[in-house]
Amino acid sequence: MIIKLLTGERSYSMAAYFDTLSDEKSDHPSAIVDDSVKLVQALRKHFLGFIMFVYVSPFLRHYIPFFKSKADDLLLNLRFINKRLDEIIKRRRQAIENTPLDKPLSNDMLTSVITANTTRDVNHVKTVGGEALNRPMTDSEIRGIILDGFFGGTDTTANTISFVIYYLAHNPDVKKKMIEEIDRIFQGDKIRPITENDFQKLKYCEAIVKEVSRVFTVLPSFTRCINKPDEIAGYKWPAGTVFRINADAIHYNKDYWEDPDKFNPDRWMAEGFESKKFSFLMFGGGLRLCPGRKLAMIELVCLIALLYRNYEIDLVDMNAPLKVISGGLTVCAELLVKIKLKN
Repeated sequence: MIIKLLTGERSYSMAAYFDTLSDEKSDHPSAIVDDSVKLVQALRKHFLGFIMFVYVSPFLRHYIPFFKSKADDLLLNLRFINKRLDEIIKRRRQAIENTPLDKPLSNDMLTSVITANTTRDVNHVKTVGGEALNRPMTDSEIRGIILDGFFGGTDTTANTISFVIYYLAHNPDVKKKMIEEIDRIFQGDKIRPITENDFQKLKYCEAIVKEVSRVFTVLPSFTRCINKPDEIAGYKWPAGTVFRINADAIHYNKDYWEDPDKFNPDRWMAEGFESKKFSFLMFGGGLRLCPGRKLAMIELVCLIALLYRNYEIDLVDMNAPLKVISGGLTVCAELLVKIKLKN
């Protein structure tokens, strides 16, 4: 879905997954499916490995064999991703050039950023930092935007829904209340599309997403850099200092949360409740707040409704710990579940 929104092109990774599960194969040519899988795998490798370039010093990456081999492999992987994105950008530029001015273009981010500050742009003046940006973006800039979209929009949502399923299985009262809300809204209809009005009513599902993200956030920490000298916590810091914001510590701070160790979605349902400023960092905070936060919440809430109005979902082993890998993100390494149709 993210690949479609960002590039307008289809990903065949679901077809590839289907092919691994069934003797019956998808109708798509294997070369197209394999090509899509290679890109998705490369993106995942990049997401899990980029943290090396944040925490491992350049000296180690350049001169110590173990770190150098890891870094070189990640850079080679990134070159593959960049090459594939450049091919997509080139094709789209050509398609835009071949489309008459009176004909509509595709609705995706790639088309928007390619046409920015061109004759196809619906907004004639854009600003960055208060200054007019009156030139089109370069392929390198476009590639960076699309890569950021992949990074921010895929593993974050995919792993959050995994953690939601895990916590619902371990909190049957919460699960029961959630299913009652879903049944009340859809009245047993398991196939009609979810509308915007439905989404606005799924308040308890939204509360579950927020509470899971508080107690087990996908992004446990992130960085901020100061652009001028400042005094913080009694120490003076020079410009350029990078600070690591520990979201986990903030989410469990008793100064901000009542019973912080307790999984309690009802806290978000209390009338007038609003988390204290910068105490809930599911989407970061400040000027760098995640631009895709509304899309992410729509995806997560609607996916919960789609799954639990149709299926009964339980863990295979209730005593098995949640298996995760922590790098730049905390990702679910394995979650074995039992799924069966309702009724």
